[in-house]
Amino acid sequence: MTLRSLQHRLEYAIVAILRAIIGLCPDGLVRAIGTAIGWTFWAVDAGHRRLAFTQLRAAFPSKSEAECRRIARRTFAHFGRSLTILLKFSTLTPDQIRARIIVDGDDRVRQALTQGKGLLLVAGHFGFWELQGIAQPLFLPPISVLARRLDNPYLHDLLERIRTANGNHVIYRRGAVRRVLRALQQNEGVAILIDQHIQPVDAVTVTFFGRPASTTSALASLALRTGAPVIPLFALPMSDGRYRLVYEHPVEPPLADAPDPITELTQRCTDVLEMYVRRHPELWLWMHRRWREDVTGPEPVGGMYPTSSEESTE
Repeated sequence: MTLRSLQHRLEYAIVAILRAIIGLCPDGLVRAIGTAIGWTFWAVDAGHRRLAFTQLRAAFPSKSEAECRRIARRTFAHFGRSLTILLKFSTLTPDQIRARIIVDGDDRVRQALTQGKGLLLVAGHFGFWELQGIAQPLFLPPISVLARRLDNPYLHDLLERIRTANGNHVIYRRGAVRRVLRALQQNEGVAILIDQHIQPVDAVTVTFFGRPASTTSALASLALRTGAPVIPLFALPMSDGRYRLVYEHPVEPPLADAPDPITELTQRCTDVLEMYVRRHPELWLWMHRRWREDVTGPEPVGGMYPTSSEESTE
């Protein structure tokens, strides 16, 4: 057994034990455990702590340093909770999941599907995006989720089981275009995240919080190629411990004579995401180096999540 394989098994064992414990805990304790995990990473991960603070300061120049630091700390707590709540949901029955979910805008999804062109759901690393995928098939038709394979094969298999437990499918990025087109032709929904840095060869540059951000062109290219409607989706925590799944109004496509329709549509989708992040900044992944061309920022740090070399959708 190689050192890398041993590391993968150890990581999986930790997550599996945590999942078993969380499955026995009430929801309030699950959130408390997640908060503690997030605060632990805040305390020990100086690199991501600095990165989150630096990006918040650039995005919100009118906020004080103390306020940006508070948001950054709350962001770490949120992503700790997002982990434990995801594990908790993976142990629940469909009825137990339905009891914890409120859906807003599901009629927009049904209306979009009447066009028969499929549906593109645009999301970001915001709120509880994994919960949205898990819960959607309990209220609406199942979807396919465009994702990357995890380096850790044991965690990869676990996450795939969680994502597909209620009827969804996962499309992995390498060679994905054909499978996405097939899903759209069958009038199915496909979810794509648009808020990570993409290498320029596969990207367009849009404005995000007033700064140029290299962003995937895949969603806009597919929408313009197929005519599939584009609906942003978000999963927000509620004060009573439940979660609100929001399906926004469809994003208007650019005019036929637009000079750069792919960039324009990508910008419109990014604008909707920015609107939500401005409302709830503590729910977005500030620990990810979103603006990598900004040489004035801190030195790059490793990813917050398991990495993958799968970048291309072709």
